[in-house]
Parts: sequence; structure tokens; C-alpha cells
Amino acid sequence: MVQTLFLVAIIFIAANLVYFFTNKTYRKSYFSTALFFQLFFVLTGLLLGFALLYYLLSIDRVILITSLSSREPVDPTFLDLLYFSGETLLSVGYGDMLPVGMARFFALLESGIGILLPTAYFLKAMDVSRQKED
Repeated sequence: MVQTLFLVAIIFIAANLVYFFTNKTYRKSYFSTALFFQLFFVLTGLLLGFALLYYLLSIDRVILITSLSSREPVDPTFLDLLYFSGETLLSVGYGDMLPVGMARFFALLESGIGILLPTAYFLKAMDVSRQKED
């Protein structure tokens, strides 16, 4: 059951990324409301997908600790994991929760996506404005 949900979460994250990079139906302007909402919903989907992934990882092991010195585990409630996912996706993290084990890889992947998606949004918007000028 857990392995199936884990796979579903990975597929959900991948589908959101494919959708973002392949959908070409946004309005052609310097600021595209449709493109902005697309980015918002993709980021929200990724946030929820990674939170679910962290939740599934936390079922049988500790994945978040409060500090390296104390190594005190963080309570793995879905809201705490949603918070960790949000701070990882939208920033470089506050340091109040540190990932351990497999969660380190997924946190690194999530933070990279969080940095690259807004960049991709900007490049898409610039491409649209350039096409509009031509």
C-alpha cells in the first residue's frame, strides 16, 4: 500500500512538471495571467506531492530532526511535513527542520525544482513577449 502511494506521489510530481513544460495554451502578453495561474497550481501540486512523499517516508523511519546536535525527531504530522515541503520548495529552508536519510535527496530535488520553475516561468514569459514583437 505504502509503495503504491509512494509511486503515485512520484508520478503526480512528474506529471505536474511535464504539464508545465509542455502546455502552450497561455495568453501571449508580457504578463500572462494564465501562465501565472499555471505556475501557481503546479507549485501547489508539487508542494502537496512532496508533502505526501515525506509523509510516506516518515511512516517507518525518522526523516526530520530539529538539529544535528540533539537529533531530536520532528513529529511527522502531515501539517508539519506540508510546512517542511513549503519552506523547501519556496526558499532554501529556515533550518528549524533538517532532513535525514532519503528525505535529504528529495529535499534537494524539491529545492532545485523550486528554484528552476520560477526561472522557467520568466523564460516562457520572455519568449511570449519576443514572439509578440515579431
